[in-house]
Amino acid sequence: MAATIYDVAALAGVSIKSVSRVLNREPNVSAALQAKVQAAVESLDYRPNLSARTLAGASSYLIAAFVDAELTLEHWRSGRGNDYLSRLEFGALVECRKAGYHLLVELVDYGSPSLEARLVSLLRALRPDGVLLTPPNSDDPLVLDILERAGTPFVRLGAEQDLGRGMRVFMDDRQAAADMTTHLIALGHRRIALVAGPAAYAASQARREGFLAALAEHDLTVEPDLLIEGDFTFESGRRAGETLLKRPNRPTAIFASNDDMALGVLNAAAALGVAVPGGVSVCGFDDTPSSMLSTPPLTTIRQPVAEMAATATRMLLAGARGQKVEAEQVPYALVERLSARALV
Repeated sequence: MAATIYDVAALAGVSIKSVSRVLNREPNVSAALQAKVQAAVESLDYRPNLSARTLAGASSYLIAAFVDAELTLEHWRSGRGNDYLSRLEFGALVECRKAGYHLLVELVDYGSPSLEARLVSLLRALRPDGVLLTPPNSDDPLVLDILERAGTPFVRLGAEQDLGRGMRVFMDDRQAAADMTTHLIALGHRRIALVAGPAAYAASQARREGFLAALAEHDLTVEPDLLIEGDFTFESGRRAGETLLKRPNRPTAIFASNDDMALGVLNAAAALGVAVPGGVSVCGFDDTPSSMLSTPPLTTIRQPVAEMAATATRMLLAGARGQKVEAEQVPYALVERLSARALV
């Protein structure tokens, strides 16, 4: 028979109210009381009843992650999976497990006419203790309004707009893109193409700005036909790569705003018989597992998605204890592999 809160209170030698205060991480709970209750919980292998908590108005012990429905589903339909979502889940799950929380991933239809009604209903049904917002939802004013009205704490991953709203975890996408572009320039490349991400993602704009800023810093201008917008999918990268590499005066380097599109460019190059990096250098952004296994392995920017998700989850949990942190910046790294080389 499963242990109950009464069993925990009896074993710890404290009141049920004291157990509830510890489990709900209420403030002003002594370390000694926390230790007693935690020892009893572990000894009895006690698992709180989430439904009962919700009915009682206590903590739900649920963290929800809102992810873009369209892009997530497109990745799965393609059969290539979703490295971003996998890393996000891993980072958040590790922190949730440590704290005795559960993680729920919800697909959110960005821009849908029914978005508000669906999110309001979802928040009322689940009553999450906090929400992780991924792009583009992390920059959607309507999503932020809904969460603020509901009084649900949230952390925004990769937000680029209206930065005073909510907690956020971010990396410097603009500087990372500038660093990659500068790296290609240092290798001797001057005709560098950019396969940008979709305009709905603020990070796409930041990476585009970094790319253009690095070119300008080196007195280089970009030709309009070397800028192509993709949608963060392999197929859009393949189409962009085919377009760029079929041109008579093709670029000597292609920088894609994420690894999936960069892998699509590699696929297009192989189909057209253009050697990488001999005929064209190709770089990405993310450092997904696929980037290490491609042929050749992909030079890319390491975006620490798992670390960002873990940090965001810790911020939500700290906020529940009254220890709110407004913002955390995580470092990126330029990872050199074999898909880019000096122009000869």
